[in-house]
Amino acid sequence: MKLLRTVLMLILIASPLLHVRGALAQVPPHPPGSICFTHQFWCWASPPGKAGTPCSCPTPYGWVRGQLG
Repeated sequence: MKLLRTVLMLILIASPLLHVRGALAQVPPHPPGSICFTHQFWCWASPPGKAGTPCSCPTPYGWVRGQLG
């Protein structure tokens, strides 16, 4: 019974951690349109453009679409 109570307490404590979508990266100060934001990360825009314009960030698995901000 004590083991069950301990397991339930660990699940209760750990459950909020399981729902975290991912850490948000700290974005440095930048002029508008110089950073491409994706759902999970950001990269420097090359070339920069108007904020809100579609863009892409390179990854080892290919390009990920985002939006300039």
